Amino acid sequence: MPATSSAPTRLNLNEDDPKTSLYRRVADAVRALPSYFESDTTITGIQATDLFALNSVLAASIEVQVVKTLNAMRSVWDPEGNWQTYSFERQSQTFPDVRLVSRDGYSLKIAMGIELKGWYLLSKEGEPSLRLTTTPTACADHDLITVVPWHLSDVLSGTPIVTSPWVESARYATEYRNYWWQKIRTTTTDVTIHSPDEKISPYPTKSDMVVDKPVSDKGNNFGRLARTGIMDAFISASLSTAVAGIEAEHWINFFKAFSEGSDPARIREQIKRRFAKMS
Repeated sequence: MPATSSAPTRLNLNEDDPKTSLYRRVADAVRALPSYFESDTTITGIQATDLFALNSVLAASIEVQVVKTLNAMRSVWDPEGNWQTYSFERQSQTFPDVRLVSRDGYSLKIAMGIELKGWYLLSKEGEPSLRLTTTPTACADHDLITVVPWHLSDVLSGTPIVTSPWVESARYATEYRNYWWQKIRTTTTDVTIHSPDEKISPYPTKSDMVVDKPVSDKGNNFGRLARTGIMDAFISASLSTAVAGIEAEHWINFFKAFSEGSDPARIREQIKRRFAKMS
């Protein structure tokens, strides 16, 4: 793929297409998740220094529960009952990993999809670690990508609590990723991106090759949306979220200081230095 010359823009969706109003209502439902989300998972007995590992342990469970919550929010995304036979289904290793589908025997109809990722808010990175490498043509016009931040209700224990998600057009996100890789970031390496040879259409199968691959990516950073700037406002707002009365960013700095060493003097210095950067 040659370097693109102009910044991508979001699609002008067809207002006569019933999927357009569905798309907007589903996006609204995703944004409303914090008011509806419930989890039957309870975590206890975690050491503070092991807290960063929670994302790998609970990420899949959180995403399953988000899908369950969306199906329980039908009155939000289908108030007129136009999509009564459809429900959200999660699938792994296929893009997008959540689809709104209707099944009739062996027949499957797909209304739209959501690439859904959970983000453990107190993770050491301080940003979502997801990589979106899917080629833009694999995204349907009405597909979304969303990142759902979460934390435990009592910081070290309790039930998962979700906070305000990031919601964006999947096609726009993939196009912006490529534009940033080729035109915005500072680099002296080859910015060429190879797209799949065969024509890719939305809702590919597991066997379809749907990944864009850069010629040069020594740091394995291609697809990390958090590095492109597209999520900056969301990340900043999320890290300012109060967790047990203290902003998430402060918890991260506190836990990082203890996870990086056991010497009391070094820990004090780490905490002092990290908080000085934030003042």
